[in-house]
Amino acid sequence: MQRPFALVPPVEFILFALVLAGVALFHAHAMRIALGGALAIALYKVLWSPFRAGAGLPGLALHLQHETVILVNLLLLLLGFALLADLFEKSKVPAILPRYLPDDWKGGFVLLVSVFVLSSFLDNIAAAMIGGAMAHTVFRGRVHIGYLAAIVAASNGGGAGSVVGDTTTTMMWIAGVHPLDVLEGFIGAGIALFVFGIPAALAQQRHAPIEKDPAPGIRIDPARVAIVAFVLVAAIVVNITINTRYADVSDRFPFLGAAVCIAILVSAALRAPDWSLLPGAFKGSVFLLSLVLCASMMPVERLPAASWQTALGLGFLSAVFDNIPLTALALKQGGYDWGFLAYAVGFGGSMIWFGSSAGVALSNMYPEARSVGRWLRHGWPIAVGYVVGYLVMLATLGFHPGSTLKGSVGG
Repeated sequence: MQRPFALVPPVEFILFALVLAGVALFHAHAMRIALGGALAIALYKVLWSPFRAGAGLPGLALHLQHETVILVNLLLLLLGFALLADLFEKSKVPAILPRYLPDDWKGGFVLLVSVFVLSSFLDNIAAAMIGGAMAHTVFRGRVHIGYLAAIVAASNGGGAGSVVGDTTTTMMWIAGVHPLDVLEGFIGAGIALFVFGIPAALAQQRHAPIEKDPAPGIRIDPARVAIVAFVLVAAIVVNITINTRYADVSDRFPFLGAAVCIAILVSAALRAPDWSLLPGAFKGSVFLLSLVLCASMMPVERLPAASWQTALGLGFLSAVFDNIPLTALALKQGGYDWGFLAYAVGFGGSMIWFGSSAGVALSNMYPEARSVGRWLRHGWPIAVGYVVGYLVMLATLGFHPGSTLKGSVGG
């Protein structure tokens, strides 16, 4: 039986809210809070609240079986792209960027645009990590928290209109949504980029001006550039191949994460990555996986009736809940304008640092980002940009409900 939304939220939501509040208030102990929260929610569901897959320990086992591929894939991507971002920074390509970027706030904005474009055809984790590496160099390590939030928002926004740019849009593609229907998500994301990107670039320029000229004697390392290109091409090829030819087995093995890690291992003979980064990246990744697991156990078996208001709300919900099950539920329910849904669930997670995998990945590089209060205080233009972009889409395109998709994800 489907459980409708009620005025009094289920206990699982209350427990998850306590976990999120604990992370926000005591971010120095975020790991233990997230792990403890996942354990508490799982124990409650085993004893009193059935999983979608069944009740008790068998239901938990089936749930973990379904989630394992997602979690392992995410873990491999986070670890692999942490090494890749370091290789990219050591290639010295970011060091010569000041030669081509404007010397004032517009340089910071152009960098955000480049992250946006990169994410339209590449995984948003990689785009965020590469953007973080570039920012670390051109701002000499002094990156404003609002600008970090903008990098995450640019990486998520760039994937919102592309069926190969984000997991949620790829899910829509697999379920039968035409890529052109998703493409209109770029309208809202593009508007949002200007709304949050310009204030973020101005704040960064005040905090630490962009480096005006590259240091003398900088030489690009072609081998590291080749490795970065090789890994990114491998990720793109595997992502497109699996989702177009082998979509029916895409949820049975972490193909994308494995491809990235194998490509890094194969190229290690040319330039070895900094393996010492892995313990820190692993610790941050376990934190994210704990939150993803918590979100996956929420009893969101039914969404309100499909409408532009519901789609708008899903964007805000994506900031604290895993947008993958939300997308699966929306596809199963049907009735959404898929371009609006792609923009909402693809971009909405940018409003809080742990609302998207790109945000958590970047926080591994910049631990100071792990503060909900600072993220909201300095990254508030992202929420404004989300609403403005959505309203522009609504005014120019109109919300055109779609149909329930045959063979939809989760159906």
